[in-house]
Amino acid sequence: MIFEAIRELNSFFWGYLLIFLLAGTGLYYTFLLKFVQVRRFGESIKKALGGASIGEEAGESGMNSFQSLTTAIAAQVGTGNLAGAATAIVSGGPGAIFWMWVTAFFGMSTIFAEAVLAQVFKKEVRGHMRGGPAFYIQEGIKNKTTGRILASFFSVSIIVALGFVGNMVQANSIANAVKGSFDVNPLYIGVVVAILAGLVFKGGVKSIASFTEKVIPIMSVMYIGGALLILFKNLPGTIEAFRLIFACAFTPEAATGGVLGVTVKQAVRYGVARGLFSNEAGMGSTPHAHAIAKVPHPCDQGLVAMFGVFFDTFVILTLTSLLIIANTPLGGGGFIGIELTQQAFVASLGSAGGIFIAVALFFFGFSTIVGWYFFGEANIRFLFGSDRATNIYTIIVLICIVVATTIEVPVIWELADFFNGLMIFPNLVALIIMSKLVKDKLADYEK
Repeated sequence: MIFEAIRELNSFFWGYLLIFLLAGTGLYYTFLLKFVQVRRFGESIKKALGGASIGEEAGESGMNSFQSLTTAIAAQVGTGNLAGAATAIVSGGPGAIFWMWVTAFFGMSTIFAEAVLAQVFKKEVRGHMRGGPAFYIQEGIKNKTTGRILASFFSVSIIVALGFVGNMVQANSIANAVKGSFDVNPLYIGVVVAILAGLVFKGGVKSIASFTEKVIPIMSVMYIGGALLILFKNLPGTIEAFRLIFACAFTPEAATGGVLGVTVKQAVRYGVARGLFSNEAGMGSTPHAHAIAKVPHPCDQGLVAMFGVFFDTFVILTLTSLLIIANTPLGGGGFIGIELTQQAFVASLGSAGGIFIAVALFFFGFSTIVGWYFFGEANIRFLFGSDRATNIYTIIVLICIVVATTIEVPVIWELADFFNGLMIFPNLVALIIMSKLVKDKLADYEK
């Protein structure tokens, strides 16, 4: 009964309210900043990739720009791409991918604003450099009582949404992928993931930054290479997949002959929901990583943040979606989540394909766990400011990772959608209220 109630709330949130709010905020910032995601796209790529060779020392309390980017991408490129794309295609048809693209395009301007505000309002908390929506909500809203209430609501929501439930999604997908390829008890996998995660968590920001800046580039290159190999092997199927994405975005019944039984509303609902869960623009999560980057101007990190959304959605998620549509039956053929993604690789590469995606998901999913833990930890410090509270939070996260391997996929995804929805509201309120500040910062940067 509770699960059905949450599903109904999600249907309202993601079918109407959040689509309007996210799209509206993205449109508003796109025009306010004069299509900054288009005008400054080349500079965004240059700053993002150029950061890899900067070689600057971040210090104990912060990260350099490239480390902040890889930590953000670590959070973005996880099951939202590999498993979430499959879930969106099964639930909303191929057209859901088109709405993921739309969400990402406008989301690039939204995340620019988030990163700029995170840079402006970052602060040192007990020797640790921290920042994010809770900080800019509290400091940027003139009515201090309202600001504190909204900031606290956001902090509690993100701790549950990403630190607990979100990391359960990652752990569940990792366990299912490894089980499918190596026939290992999911519970054992959960224990191993929890132990490895605990070791990284213990090292703090420095350990997280070091981990993500090494793992993310290597795994990204490997995944992109493997995906392109399969897509070119089945070029006719790849071309047809592109056609279905555009056709099913507006007329899913006609495009598939009614085989899927999905509507435009479902395509939009699951496309936007899974798109947000993937690139996190407007959600208020990745600003925690961008806040602690050491850059000359807040807009420098805003441009870097834009590249993260582009890479996550238009590169990794698009490749995954094309693979699934081109190499598996419409509707998933009885598979859902990461199992469907595995089938797309197996169809082309045999058992080696299943192993490849299991390994890729392990590293991408584990990286997301690391990133989301850090985002939650920043809000624990915002609320309580104590190491004891952080230690309790860490223990709960590790327990959630293990427990998640024993729960069914649909339950976890619905919970994730629900709590993701809650954390969005206070963040979008702050983004609208402080839009003039973002505009002024960009004007100052472009002088």
